[in-house]
Formats: sequence, structure tokens, C-alpha cells
Amino acid sequence: MSVFPPVPTLPTPLGLYRPLSPLAGVRVSPLQLGAMSIGDKWNSFIGSMTKEQSFKLLDAYHAAGGNFIDTASHYQDEASEMFLGEWMETRGIRDQIVLATKYTHFYKVNEPGLKQRVNFAGNNTKNMTLSLKASLEKLRTDYVDILYVHWWDWDTGVEEIMNGLHNLVASGKVLYLGTSDTPAWVVSKANQYARDHGKTPFCIYQGQWNVLSRSFEREIVPMARAEGLALAPWDVLAGGKIRTDAEEEERRKTGEQGRTWKGPEWERTPEEKTMCQALEKVAGEVGAKSIQAVAIAYVMQKTTHVFPIIGGRKIEHLNANIEALSIALSKDQLAYIESVLPFDPGFPYSIIKEGKAHPGPRLSKAPSRAKAGTAARKASGTAKTPSKVKSAAKKAVVPSGDEMLGGTSTRGD
Repeated sequence: MSVFPPVPTLPTPLGLYRPLSPLAGVRVSPLQLGAMSIGDKWNSFIGSMTKEQSFKLLDAYHAAGGNFIDTASHYQDEASEMFLGEWMETRGIRDQIVLATKYTHFYKVNEPGLKQRVNFAGNNTKNMTLSLKASLEKLRTDYVDILYVHWWDWDTGVEEIMNGLHNLVASGKVLYLGTSDTPAWVVSKANQYARDHGKTPFCIYQGQWNVLSRSFEREIVPMARAEGLALAPWDVLAGGKIRTDAEEEERRKTGEQGRTWKGPEWERTPEEKTMCQALEKVAGEVGAKSIQAVAIAYVMQKTTHVFPIIGGRKIEHLNANIEALSIALSKDQLAYIESVLPFDPGFPYSIIKEGKAHPGPRLSKAPSRAKAGTAARKASGTAKTPSKVKSAAKKAVVPSGDEMLGGTSTRGD
């Protein structure tokens, strides 16, 4: 008889839990359920769900092995946190869930009589404290697993934020810290401050990343690798623009269309169609049933510790997204996807290219300076004998630092 219990049978690959990041050993599902659609207040914005529909989607995610849920203080005008709290309490599963929420955004839209709203938003310590207190009440819990800074507000300093967040961790109300929609240099500065002063660092970064929008790869991905942060990409399906031609035609016929929060145009651009056709080609090669799964697999296989946020309101879409966990893309397939809409990282990466910008020295193909100089002098009739070279070297004058700085650059800058 073993002292260890047998490994349970997994309902889906969603139950293949992974350590969150090098800085956080908590084990989470490889796909997060985004709760932006959980709630009944944003129907005209991104769509909404009744409480019954929300609970069915949450039940399906949990039954499939999912344990990682992402929300925010203001989602669905606070209904998202309220529905989540009731669902976890009703099911008796709060401690099974790794729950992430966010503060920064103004969330008291349900209090129109509130005259002074200024400190119910932003990254300052007051809003941090009030927002978390309200979130804990709505979520019906005494702690959250991850608290995010939702976005960088450009007003609150790194020191205030990291000190305030650390105090929440020390109080037991928050276990881990994350940041979202924040410049990479700010995150590095914040984590360095935390290391230098014995504070809790960020262990996860959340931001926009998909095959149609890859600027996330310019600074955020390298920063996360260097800092040991997990990555939580949102908008991995480009606001619903990742769809086949047949799916778009079906939406046109039914009038379902798609999300329009980024603008009134729900149909894909020619460039977006080209990318979707490429994803469809790759889906055929790997035997995937949906191009959405291939798009999710793309971001998951670009680097380590990537936990995409999947949303939507339909259980069939959830199941289709889980298929991404069974897809292995080859290097050629990744390169093919990226070739469809080339991404220019800009300066300085356009020059240094992750250390692969230059082929390196080619000594075997180029003559040495000494040989080249001798050949030139022979051609001009001014070649020196070895003794004359030594004599000339003794007489050589080394230029001063100022003279060297005043020299002409051969780089052109």
C-alpha cells in the first residue's frame, strides 16, 4: 500500500496544473477563465449573462478541471465579483479556486449619489485599500489569491504601490501580486524596489497579446523572462476576430455578429482574414477542430509560464478553447504564422536582434591589418623593414583622451 494517493483521472487537460511562476509555487490550470462576461450589466458593451447562465459556465469550467479565475472590481459594474462570490459559496469550493481580481478602475457606478469619487480610482493606497475591502465583500471571502494593479495610472509612485501591496500580503488578505497594462520598465523598477527593501514582488503580468497584435513581445516577454514573472495574455482571440470565413458568414446570416467594444466594425479586415486563413491551414496540419485553439496554442508556445485568459459566454466555446492544450506547433508552423503579418520590434531590437544581429568575425576570410598594411605599402613603394617598423613604433605618440573623443566615428551616429 502506497502512502501517496493515486493520481486522479483528469477530465480534460485543464486539470494538468502547473506552478504559476518561478516566484509563485501555487498550482493553476493552464487556461484561466476570464470573468469579464460573468454578470448581467454590460450587455450593450461586451455582452452579459444571467446568474443562471454564469453559474453553468463556471460549473463547466470547474468540472473540466479548471481552478484559475480572473475578474476585477468593476467588471459588469461589480456583478462579476458578486456572481463569483455567490457561486463559490454555494458550491463550497472557495479554497479550490485560485482567484485573481484587480484594483485601479473606478467601481462605484452603482452609487450615483456619491459626490466625491476621486479616491475610488487610481493606484494610490487609499483606493487600493477600499477597493480590496469591497472586492472581499462581493467575493464572500477573506482573501484573494492574486491582486493586480489593473493599469499604470502615472500618478502613484512605485514605492507607495509596492509598500501598500506588501502590507496587504502581510495581513493575509492577498497571497500574490500581479500587474496589468503597465510599461515593462516600471515593472522591473517595482520588483527591484521590492527586492531591495524586503517587499513582495510582482509574480505575474497581464496584458494584450494575440497573433494579430504582437507588441507584447517587444518588451513585456523579455522582461517577464528576466524577472521570473508568469504571463496572463488577454484578448488572445483578438476580440472575436479569430474566426473562419464560414463562421463569419454564419454570423452575418444570423445577425449575431461579434464584439464591438473596440469600434463599430465587427467584420474582419483583409489582413485579419489572411491571418485566419493561415491559422486554418495550420489547424488542418495538426488536426485541430478550431482555429481559435491554434491561436491560443501560439501564445502558449512562444515562451514559458503563459496562462491565457479565455472568456466567452458559451460552454461549447470553452470546450473548443481547451483543445489548445492538446496542440503542439512546430518551429516551422510558428514561423509560418508569424510570417503572415510580420512584426517589427523597432529599435534597438531591429539592430541587435536578441544577440543574432551580426554573423561574427570572419578572420579566415579577411587579411589581418598588418598584412593589409604591408601589401598597401609594397604597392606604393613605401614598405618598411622589420627594424624600421620597430623604430617607428617607439616614436609613435599615443593620442590623449580628448583627441580620441574628438575622432571621427565610423558608425555613422
